[in-house]
Amino acid sequence: MKTLIAVAILILIFLWYLSFSATRLDRLHHRVETSWANLDSLLQRRAAVALEIARSEIADPASAMLLTAAAYQAREAIIEKRSVAESGLSGALGLLLADGQSSARPAEASLLRELSELTDKIRIAIALHVDAVTRTQLVRKKFIFRTFRLAGNAPLPVTYEFESDVL
Repeated sequence: MKTLIAVAILILIFLWYLSFSATRLDRLHHRVETSWANLDSLLQRRAAVALEIARSEIADPASAMLLTAAAYQAREAIIEKRSVAESGLSGALGLLLADGQSSARPAEASLLRELSELTDKIRIAIALHVDAVTRTQLVRKKFIFRTFRLAGNAPLPVTYEFESDVL
């Protein structure tokens, strides 16, 4: 009788551990989704500021056209092509800012300052997103998570190439 009670207690403890682990993994997946949503909103805002810069007097007509195309491509890219689009926008902004900051008027200087602040926020958001993805991937590789399929049907989170080269 005592062994039956001991086995029942061990089974309950193991089931509690599985439940705790599944909840932890769910929180990690939620953290990845939240960090991606934050990063995506910042990238969308950067594309909007890039369009404003393209319409300002900072950019010459050729640069404005290049920046406008890159911004629209970044804003409307599907997730599979997002890395290329964001890298293109980063490159276009880098080329423009290398030339245009010295002759900026107060209105344009405000746009450049906003872009600079956004870039800093994007770097932080990327670091948070990469950390969330890395932690989730590490947890999902553990034996107990794979054996008992605690992730369910949730896809394995990934990082994107543009996260390493944003402006």
